[in-house]
Amino acid sequence: MDFTKMQGAANDFIVVDARNMQRDWSKLAIAACDRHLGIGADGLILLLPSDRADFRMRIFNADGSEAETCGNGIRCVVRWVLGEGLISPDAEEVAIETMAAIHRVTLERKGGRVVKFHASMGKPGFDAGNIPVDLKVGEGELVDINDMLSYKVKVNDIDLTLNLVSMGNPHAVHFCRGPVGDFPLSNIGPLVENLTVFPNRVNFEIARVIDKQHLEARVWERGVGETLACGSGACAIAVASRKLGYTEHIIDIKLPGGALEAEWHGNGEVILGGLAEVVFQGKWPD
Repeated sequence: MDFTKMQGAANDFIVVDARNMQRDWSKLAIAACDRHLGIGADGLILLLPSDRADFRMRIFNADGSEAETCGNGIRCVVRWVLGEGLISPDAEEVAIETMAAIHRVTLERKGGRVVKFHASMGKPGFDAGNIPVDLKVGEGELVDINDMLSYKVKVNDIDLTLNLVSMGNPHAVHFCRGPVGDFPLSNIGPLVENLTVFPNRVNFEIARVIDKQHLEARVWERGVGETLACGSGACAIAVASRKLGYTEHIIDIKLPGGALEAEWHGNGEVILGGLAEVVFQGKWPD
């Protein structure tokens, strides 16, 4: 099976043209994403035909679970189809279907070369059913701030305020005062991901506001663990910080793997901007 290893802000994926292929994709994701016994990646991405967009994308996390969407993965797919000649080299926009939405990706060029991909990540959701969050089983305190649910809970003696946002997949954003590098994410991340209040588990982001245009963040991804970047997580951070009045409508988010740009004007879709690159290509033994 041919594959391409790709990355966006060091959030890495195995991309496979699955338009004429059938596999146990969940099983394959577990094996191929293994960083010691496989190719090594945060997720497996499948390129598929679509009746609603130019292409359809499915993404499987490293634990074999399927995710609704992936901002960095969407950009990688567009980079891949561009490199494979599946779209015009002069294309200005590509539409990618995911479980969550149709994402339109515009290509920014300088000197005839694509330098950035801007993906429409859909409108954020804030209601409990949309996230989802099951308030009946939670042990914390629920607060409604600016139409955004904030869930206050203590995890391992650490008080957290989880600002809840759906980007087609569930996110819980906690803003901290100190450097995000000091936060014990490897210990707290899996506990937040599996809180009983989140029936589908949750992606957990910690962020610190630097100024009105800049934040730093780390992400614990559902089904993966800590990743060097997360596109939908960056969008959730942008939405939460804008709702709380911390930042303006266009921000740069510094993640361990690199910077992502997120734009949200308080309504409408969130736009995620960043690079996407090929790392290497190879064959997986079937």
